[in-house]
Amino acid sequence: MKFLVTGSVGFVGGHLKDLLKDEGQVFEFNLRNGQDIRNYELVRNTIDAIRPNYIFHLAGQAFVPESFANPTRTFGVNTIGSLNILEAVRQLQIKTKIQLCATSEIYGDAMNGEGVVTEDTLPQPKSPYAVSKMAMDYLGRVYAQAYGLEVVITRAFNHAGKGRGEMYAESAFAKQIVECELGRRKVVKHGNLKTIRNYTDVRDIVRAYRLAIDLPSDVYNICSDNSVTMQELMDLLIKNAKVPIKTEVDQTLFRPGDFSFKKPSCEKFKKLTDWEPAFPLEATMAQVLQGWREKLA
Repeated sequence: MKFLVTGSVGFVGGHLKDLLKDEGQVFEFNLRNGQDIRNYELVRNTIDAIRPNYIFHLAGQAFVPESFANPTRTFGVNTIGSLNILEAVRQLQIKTKIQLCATSEIYGDAMNGEGVVTEDTLPQPKSPYAVSKMAMDYLGRVYAQAYGLEVVITRAFNHAGKGRGEMYAESAFAKQIVECELGRRKVVKHGNLKTIRNYTDVRDIVRAYRLAIDLPSDVYNICSDNSVTMQELMDLLIKNAKVPIKTEVDQTLFRPGDFSFKKPSCEKFKKLTDWEPAFPLEATMAQVLQGWREKLA
């Protein structure tokens, strides 16, 4: 069995490689190794040389604020990069199962209010990042329907764990808490703590991706029952801190176009796979803290 993982050096990619390593050969494609997903010829030549059974397409510009600062790069990586994967497989006429890593961010304003968010909820994106991923999402469905490619689109909600980048809220909180533990700072700064997010452990996420890629071509939400306010998440991290923690609001950390989550549903995915998250939220946040303790020691 041959697996190609794009974005292989990233947070999720590293965990996915660990999961796949006992199943066969894992090939990597990552910008840090000089491999640019925007380069169609490079993408095509790589896929042609490997002829993978599975492609997990995780490569992307995933930081929402950066998409406002640099939308051109965001669309180049997320939309054109994904199109390059799909078109290379089509042109090479190889039998490869493809997972496109979409996002819950595409739901945008549809997340507000009461009710449940399912795969049938009409997207209302609120950032260039969300629009770029929605375009990828729809392209995947077009290639599945028009050309018969086996394409699964996963819309994962927030995921966390050891190794998460410090630009993301829960990891930024954890890093600052560890810096307080080490005496390097006195206060943890934060933005809006009233917003609601849904968190799943990254180890559960990659297990879901492995199950999803063998499903029929379709769109699947991936989420958990851990819908919490950012205040609750902060409190959970502080609970596990080794010293008393003080917090302070920083208006520059408020995100443009922010929104809160309705309750998300991945019942469609669960019914087909029997997948259930194995890690409770407190255990996940403990891993985030531990990752920073190891890195900053």
